[in-house]
Amino acid sequence: MSRIGKKPITIPSGVTVTIDGQDVKVKGSKGELALTLVDDVKVEQRDEGIVVEPRGDTKRARSMWGMSRTLVGNMITGVSEGFTKELEINGVGYRAQMKGKDLQLQLGFSHDVLFPVPEGIKIECEKNTQIKISGVDKQQVGQVAAKIRSYRPPEPYKGKGVKYADEYIFRKEGKKK
Repeated sequence: MSRIGKKPITIPSGVTVTIDGQDVKVKGSKGELALTLVDDVKVEQRDEGIVVEPRGDTKRARSMWGMSRTLVGNMITGVSEGFTKELEINGVGYRAQMKGKDLQLQLGFSHDVLFPVPEGIKIECEKNTQIKISGVDKQQVGQVAAKIRSYRPPEPYKGKGVKYADEYIFRKEGKKK
């Protein structure tokens, strides 16, 4: 039994959910999202909230049960509160700034890295070493953060590079004489 799948999803005020078969549409103050669930689960709107249940007792149905419930829950959280990821840049001369609709990164290469901001994502650079990524789709926010981090991941000796704000870099000692 899925412990996550058993819990009903409460709908906060200001959020409307439309269920049409396997299609789930969520609309809130931050935006709207849509998702088509797999056929192995069924989704219903009841008094206690939205309930996701498996259609059978197959391994795939049980696997999709908890995941589908989490996806719908993340959609509701996204349109009501939104998701954010923060990145930090460490290194001498490493910095970031917004240039029009693109994010310009100086990461020690011979050229600047221009990252085009996808639609539905908002990027802010309060300081030139901090990047704040926000949006309604949790997967898209995480994907954009991972893509920016992949340009220069943190290295273990000096800790230079782009890292998540809550990430711990395991440091290594340099070689000895």
